[in-house]
Amino acid sequence: MALWVGAVALGLAFAAMALGVYLTFRVLSFPDLTVDGSFPLGAAVSAVLIAKLGWAAWLTLPAAGLAGALAGITTALLATRLKINGLLAGILVSIALWTVNLRIMGDRSNVPLLGVDTVISPVAPQTTDIAKALNVSSTDIGGVIVFAALATGLGVALVWFLHTELGLALRATGDNERMIRALGTDTDAMKLLGLGIANALVALSGALVAHYQGFADVSTGLGMIVAGLASLIIGETLLRPRGVGSTVLAVILGVIAYRLVIAAALFVGLGPTDMRLVTSVIVILALTLPQVRRPRTAFGQRQLAGLAGR
Repeated sequence: MALWVGAVALGLAFAAMALGVYLTFRVLSFPDLTVDGSFPLGAAVSAVLIAKLGWAAWLTLPAAGLAGALAGITTALLATRLKINGLLAGILVSIALWTVNLRIMGDRSNVPLLGVDTVISPVAPQTTDIAKALNVSSTDIGGVIVFAALATGLGVALVWFLHTELGLALRATGDNERMIRALGTDTDAMKLLGLGIANALVALSGALVAHYQGFADVSTGLGMIVAGLASLIIGETLLRPRGVGSTVLAVILGVIAYRLVIAAALFVGLGPTDMRLVTSVIVILALTLPQVRRPRTAFGQRQLAGLAGR
């Protein structure tokens, strides 16, 4: 049971990261690879502020988000002002962030959070009875509660924002940049805004994962963009969303489903070193499943059309 509850808790902690990936890849149509660097950046900032400077855990979350926003804005500036290819700009910033993260953590690759209060600490003691009944740790139950509340709040806030005038301009930039520029909208500013918000969400997710796992590690961001895309694709495949609200819900459920699949792989005996292969297989299946369904649907429609013509 601990494996599955832990998977749900991690999925909810990763929800902010998946929402950030959705914002760049789906809404803004920008292939942003800054995620692999901004995720551990948020973890590093939050862990250092708690462990070394004595900040309250909740106060470190906005700081982590701000650091991620600066990373996203840097990528956007490289792409818009210096005219560097967006994909390459994200890679360059992600590479640079490896060194930045090490510097933040005092040239150490790991900062432990053992023995200090995290965002889960105030809730965990209240869940002892539930944890005993389920035979899991109170940290897992507390993580589910705290991260579920944060994921819900972030999802609602993102849906609201994307329906504002500014959010609609952001969506229009991703849909048809030339048209929205012709209407007088500064598309470069929209990219700055979009990438800033997206990477703020990613960094916030990194901080939450660090709080849950009890440490911040410089290598936690490796392959994070693939995990985010896998969650996005799984959610869209399962729910087939039609609007912004249903898409945001699909993203959150998708990342939980992704973590449950990873937990299932561990449950059947696969090792941690096999998880990259499992992720690749998940993405391939999620991408090909809709393609397998379409021909059957089209064949059924032709059959119905033929029967109707008789």
